[in-house]
Amino acid sequence: MVVDRPAQPQHRDLLVRVHAISINPVDTKIRASMGSQPASETLRILGWDAVGDVVEVGSEASLFHAGERVWYAGDITRQGSYAEYQLVDERIVGHAPASLDDAHAAAMPLTSLTAWEALFDKLGIEHDSHPATINPTSTQAIDTSQRQTLLVVGAAGGVGSMVIQLAHRLTTLRIIALASRDESQQWALDMGADEVVDYHEGNLARQIQALAPAGIDWIFSAYSKGNIELYNTVMKPFGEIVAIDDENDLDWYSLKDKALSWHWEFMFARAKHHAPDMIRQHEILDAVAELVDLGIIRSTLARQLGPVNAESIDKAHRMVKSGHMVGKVAISGTSPE
Repeated sequence: MVVDRPAQPQHRDLLVRVHAISINPVDTKIRASMGSQPASETLRILGWDAVGDVVEVGSEASLFHAGERVWYAGDITRQGSYAEYQLVDERIVGHAPASLDDAHAAAMPLTSLTAWEALFDKLGIEHDSHPATINPTSTQAIDTSQRQTLLVVGAAGGVGSMVIQLAHRLTTLRIIALASRDESQQWALDMGADEVVDYHEGNLARQIQALAPAGIDWIFSAYSKGNIELYNTVMKPFGEIVAIDDENDLDWYSLKDKALSWHWEFMFARAKHHAPDMIRQHEILDAVAELVDLGIIRSTLARQLGPVNAESIDKAHRMVKSGHMVGKVAISGTSPE
């Protein structure tokens, strides 16, 4: 479908020419929901991960200038990145890492923002705030018994991959990942997990307690349905959970016995509600780009398609909906496949 190029950017907007995009579960969910909407309301451009070049800037924009290469996840209330040009507020845009090509960079913005906000803004986990001082080849101490523990549920997914990397490189946490298939388990280990638990082997609580007999301090949950009892069993009193999924029928009251805290992370909240600290996402994306360029963390791109057209997007949607993806799938102007 051909639509008009967006109007000249106003206020703090940037007009970006998009070179690569990646696909997230939110894309497939919104696409599915559009089928039940009246025809007059279904003309919507999806897409919430992009890399491109700034073409024009609004009169109040001060963070970027025309010609700069940028990356962002965008705003769920506006038109998305499945297009040649897109308008986006500069406060949720970062400078793209120079060391990555377009496809590898496009795989990262949404998941990096979600992981960073979940770990450091929501759970308040202490982390290294000076990326340049981190040794990219360093490993955590061999003795993990005294370290606080993070359990990552959904470890091989796009967000889980970034949660593991950020926790591994920027904190002293011991990371236990839940994964099933051999490919998923190896991926989690490659991202920096200390141990991996196979959730298909049964008695997850016993497996986790064998690794963390004193209890889990924090949980990142991408799949909460049916897991509340598990979380209650394996966590320490006053532990904290941050979730990103869409389950609305969970037994949160049962968390009271151990005084456990439940947090929701929703990456789009800052832009959707025009939060006073919207610029925080610009800061996070720039920090992540620095970590990438220093070799401290890496792209989670697992599959690359191309060119950017309806056929490639449809194929990527099917891959994401299959539930068997590790990492991310991105689409750029050219493809190695």
